Amino acid sequence: MKLKIKNVVFSYASTPILKNICMELAPSEVLGIVGPNGSGKSTLIRCIDTIIKPQKGSILLDEREIKKMSRIEIARRMGYVPQASSYVFPATVFDTVLMGRRPHLGWRSSEHDIEKVLGALKLLGIEDFALMNFDEISGGEQQKVFIARALAQEADILLLDEPTSNLDIRHQLEVMEIIKNLVTEKGISVIMAIHDLNLAAKYADRIVMLNGGSIRSAGDPPLVLTTENIKSVYGVKAVVKNESGKLYIIPVGVSAR
Repeated sequence: MKLKIKNVVFSYASTPILKNICMELAPSEVLGIVGPNGSGKSTLIRCIDTIIKPQKGSILLDEREIKKMSRIEIARRMGYVPQASSYVFPATVFDTVLMGRRPHLGWRSSEHDIEKVLGALKLLGIEDFALMNFDEISGGEQQKVFIARALAQEADILLLDEPTSNLDIRHQLEVMEIIKNLVTEKGISVIMAIHDLNLAAKYADRIVMLNGGSIRSAGDPPLVLTTENIKSVYGVKAVVKNESGKLYIIPVGVSAR
């Protein structure tokens, strides 16, 4: 499944957020969206998932205008993982993940639906929390529940808005490895808005760098995550090392843009 974004423009009232965004997501690809706070990363993810509607431009799934598709049809093709925040569900972890099966459910959940939920819980290592209330677990565990819910949805494209927020470094790596393995083994595609440039460098096949709602740079990680781009966009001096094809970004101080 291929996703195309053409000349997308979005504003809140009179404040422009996204300015003529053009990009594509290829099958079996992890596309990282990076940029400072307020650059439009989360807004772009929400536009793609039709949570909000752009004022101009088009978003196409396999050449079909997404705005002409039903919400259920979109949900069968794309799964959305929000940032961990003050979400409260008066439900167990199991039932929260089962919500991801809604686009496929009939009158009631089937044995197949139950198996998909259990498989997603096990994959994220949170099966022991299945019968706990969602609002009784930690923020990091809640984030894993959101990811499990999207996996249970069996979508071809995952839209991840800061998937490693509220996770410690070990769990960040675990979650990113799971996502990368899903892309490799199941052929799904991923768009992830992410703050951590080292995680983006390690796990994204391509990167789009936003600045002020526009695309500053796009391409392979070494072409985008340069000292010049980081200084210009983030106002940070950084050392960028590429050792045997592995990219490392080391911030060394604040700099004037």
